[in-house]
Amino acid sequence: MAHHPQARKRARQNPKRRVRNRLHKTAMRTAIRRLRKALEAGDKTEAAQLLGPAVSRINRTASRGAIHRNKAARTVSRLARAVASLE
Repeated sequence: MAHHPQARKRARQNPKRRVRNRLHKTAMRTAIRRLRKALEAGDKTEAAQLLGPAVSRINRTASRGAIHRNKAARTVSRLARAVASLE
């Protein structure tokens, strides 16, 4: 158990932040999964419609610190390139 006040505070904060980060990551992965499913089906219009919300969710997750901003940029780039290759 933590003995210093700062360590005690961290012990209180970490579980709350872990739950919050997990929530954001789960929502992000769901958006990506829906987009990839449309890509696999070859549905251009649905993929194009799902790209915006997926990018928004990825960027929001990165801005909140749940994932690194470089990972967000890389993921967005790959998804946008995949959607563009359908058209």
